[in-house]
Amino acid sequence: MSNELKPLMLGGLEIKVPIIQGGMGVAISTASLASAVANCGGAGTIASVGLGYGSQENETDFVKASRKGLQSEIRKAKKITKGIIGANILVAVSNYEDLVQVVAEEKADFLVSGAGLPLKLPEYVEGYSVKIIPIVSSARAAAVILKAWKKRYDRFPDAIVVEGPLAGGHLGFQFEELTPPKDNMLELLVIDVLKVVCEYEKEYKRQIPVIAAGGIFDGKDAARFFKLGVKAVQIATRFVATHECSVPDEFKKLYLDARKEDIVIIKSPVGLPGRSLKTSLIKRVVEGKREAFRCNYRCLKTCDPSSAPYCIAKALFNAVTGKIDDAVVFAGSNVYRINKIVSVKELIDEIVGETIVALKKS
Repeated sequence: MSNELKPLMLGGLEIKVPIIQGGMGVAISTASLASAVANCGGAGTIASVGLGYGSQENETDFVKASRKGLQSEIRKAKKITKGIIGANILVAVSNYEDLVQVVAEEKADFLVSGAGLPLKLPEYVEGYSVKIIPIVSSARAAAVILKAWKKRYDRFPDAIVVEGPLAGGHLGFQFEELTPPKDNMLELLVIDVLKVVCEYEKEYKRQIPVIAAGGIFDGKDAARFFKLGVKAVQIATRFVATHECSVPDEFKKLYLDARKEDIVIIKSPVGLPGRSLKTSLIKRVVEGKREAFRCNYRCLKTCDPSSAPYCIAKALFNAVTGKIDDAVVFAGSNVYRINKIVSVKELIDEIVGETIVALKKS
């Protein structure tokens, strides 16, 4: 399908199809998925968290295993695509600076960073070409980052992702804001962030694209945000239900079989709420049971292994190794609408086509 949508420009970097595939860890959005998205003109994102998990080396040198795992995935992706490849890194991980260094050294095109405010990110990538994109869940967070980066480093984000409360995985909201979330909250957040960004664009004569994320399912959803003024949308959950996503069939089946009532908000050891599907593990945790585990590496700054009800890294790794009963399976609020597995190309063509039709109707 020919793309009639305007490309996303990140400085001099052109993303022909303004769709960012969201980073999903542990080991969900790896090289196979990210490169497939990039080959279709979108931006493929490798999730950096936990890529060394499960290896023997991880038990003795967590930082080294994580570094090698991320290096490997970026290199694999770059071998099989000439498209745009980036990585996602959580500010909350204890080896944050080291992973940022890997992404920069491996010459990934962009780096998306959330689960905390990446206030020192420009410092860690100075001298490298990687584009840096913070994730925010409020206009206040966007303003803090813009002010701090300008004052400390005389630098601005190459784009800003605004993630709303309908996203899957860890969320930048209070638990009470998510039960239930307001359906139009992302629209309101995007409008507020656009106002903040517009002030900086006018004052400093530069473009800072805003990208909407969280609960965007189809082209009709995407068109709503393009009309508001965003330059791209980020979509994650739907890309799990593609042939190129490397998670096992048991994982994908959980998505296909999901009902609306199977989606729950959990309190993660990360210190943030998260949106997940009900599994046996989640049911046990909700009942107040603690899962015994041993932690050798403290992969999260905010996790206290002595009081955490379960190991989030192990639970996420269980999901991608088919141990669903003992897994946390993150998913967005619209996962119950997925009813088939398609190719990445089919999915992107469908979303682009729907978006164009919806925009022409406006």
